[in-house]
Amino acid sequence: MVSPNSRSEYESRMHRVLAYIDQHLDQALDLYTLAEVAHFSQFHFHRLFSAWMGETLGDYLRRRRVEVAAMRLAAQPRSTVLNMALSVGFGSAEAFTRAFRNRFGCSPTTWRMQQATQRRANSNPGQVNSKMSQAPATLSAEHVAFRTPNMEAIMNVKLIDRQPVTVAYLRHLGPYGEPISLFWQNTYYPWAVTNKLLERARYGISHDDPSITAAEQCRYDACAEVAPDFVASGGAFKATIPGGRYAVLAFKGGGEQVGEAWAALLRDWLPASGLQLDARPCFEYYPTDAACDPQTGAFECEICIPVVPL
Repeated sequence: MVSPNSRSEYESRMHRVLAYIDQHLDQALDLYTLAEVAHFSQFHFHRLFSAWMGETLGDYLRRRRVEVAAMRLAAQPRSTVLNMALSVGFGSAEAFTRAFRNRFGCSPTTWRMQQATQRRANSNPGQVNSKMSQAPATLSAEHVAFRTPNMEAIMNVKLIDRQPVTVAYLRHLGPYGEPISLFWQNTYYPWAVTNKLLERARYGISHDDPSITAAEQCRYDACAEVAPDFVASGGAFKATIPGGRYAVLAFKGGGEQVGEAWAALLRDWLPASGLQLDARPCFEYYPTDAACDPQTGAFECEICIPVVPL
């Protein structure tokens, strides 16, 4: 019989490997290196990974590389296919195109054109802008205003420099949307009560783009900001959200609208910003004073994406 502590240790090590992979997609990720990250023997790691993830290490690496590239293709239209291939660890545009076509059924160039067409068709700037509010004035920031031909309104995005923060988190694996709301209510809330974390700032980390990754493979972390020496328990794990420069868009609305705000930031603002994503995770930040209306389901948060110069 596997003890809960033993299972938690296995899961913690696998989370560490997945985070390492996402942070080093542009590098060679060999079995030896990843086994070292997991603190498992190289001889057994491949089998353990396949059993835990339901796909081989090689299949997982190829999937993550092309899925991250697919998101960047839409968000960084001025980057070449070759540069995109190199940024996720492919040695050539040809190898990248083959892998991309196997996953999405079309070439990277066609995918990018389809995403641009869909973005223009779905553009509803008045609605998106009406759901944005100014972030708390306590965050000093550089305001960036931007306009596209499809947007009559100006979207205000702030560039801020965040410090690294330690979080304790619970992971949800599966579809986003309503299941995430239920996860916060039914899983995170009781855990936060037990650990006296209700008054701490919260973070929601979406590790996958649900428009690209299969719903059953999407990962989401519900996090509470904690002290570095906090001891995680109750199925929780600890991680550090990296510091650095982030583009921040304040959101106010319901769960059905937050996806529109994410799309507006990633698909409309980012391509015209002169910036690009890097390997740090995107997340939603919920300050301690963030409002939430249990009657309507409306809530406030800051959508944060990591950015570096293009």
